[in-house]
Amino acid sequence: MRFLIGLVIALALCAGGLFALDRYFPEQATRWGIALERSQSKLEERILKIPGFEIAYLEGGSGEPLVLVHGIGADKDNFTRAARWLTPHYRVIAIDLPGFGQSSKPEQADYGIPAQVERLDEIMQALKLPRAHFGGSSMGGWIIASYAAKYPDKAASLWLLGAAGTDGGKRTEVRLAYDRGEYLLFSQKPEDFEKVLDFVMVQRPFIPGSVRHVLAEQAVANYTLHTRIFRNLIEHWSEYAVNDKVKDLPVPALIVFGDGDRAVDPGDGLIWKQLLPNSQLEIMKGIGHLPMMEAPQVVAERYVKFREGLPK
Repeated sequence: MRFLIGLVIALALCAGGLFALDRYFPEQATRWGIALERSQSKLEERILKIPGFEIAYLEGGSGEPLVLVHGIGADKDNFTRAARWLTPHYRVIAIDLPGFGQSSKPEQADYGIPAQVERLDEIMQALKLPRAHFGGSSMGGWIIASYAAKYPDKAASLWLLGAAGTDGGKRTEVRLAYDRGEYLLFSQKPEDFEKVLDFVMVQRPFIPGSVRHVLAEQAVANYTLHTRIFRNLIEHWSEYAVNDKVKDLPVPALIVFGDGDRAVDPGDGLIWKQLLPNSQLEIMKGIGHLPMMEAPQVVAERYVKFREGLPK
């Protein structure tokens, strides 16, 4: 009994300490929380250099390389929780694109899709990877599909999560809001961050208040650059669109959309399916724009099953 009482007291003190850390030291709590998530997924943060940029990335696991690319306004940690079910099978490499996360962010650099495709190839060279499997969320899916079209021998497969970049689909709330001069995916003020989370996800994972606070401040700090990158994507959409580039590309692909995606229309999944003849399409019920964050275990396990079905 004394042992049980002591355990309860220890747990209470631990919980109290975490509460105080979360409330009074948000940046430290955020670093601790992110470090814990990465540790549980067997990921370590590393740095590499390519011409003009320093690139932050996470790496862990062993096996065939799986390079993961986040979407606009996001970073490498969008994949951290899902990686828990990926690192037992693959060498997982989640990068911060130039302009995002902890990677370099020169204000006047070109962040268009073709430029990011070339930087992705420079990252591949820096990692000494002649070939890899690729996963990409939203804009990241756009980039990896464009990469596979330009460097087909370097892409073993594609995992497209709510991927943007097709032409001819339905205009979403994001595009309609942009026409009114509004940016639904970005936070101009800290209080906007909660609205962004509600917009991009149907099933929001638990995020401690301190982490939300720090992420909101980071989003505000990046608002000017990221909205400039977004404007470039919209203004050059037809030029950057994947339709003609990936049509009939034989690379195996798993296409995943949430039926509650408000940022990229789930119907675009059918466009991707028609463009990529060796592809599978999954529409997840009750999921929004970020399946790997909303249902990380399910999404990761389905990806592993997809990979197991590929020719050896």
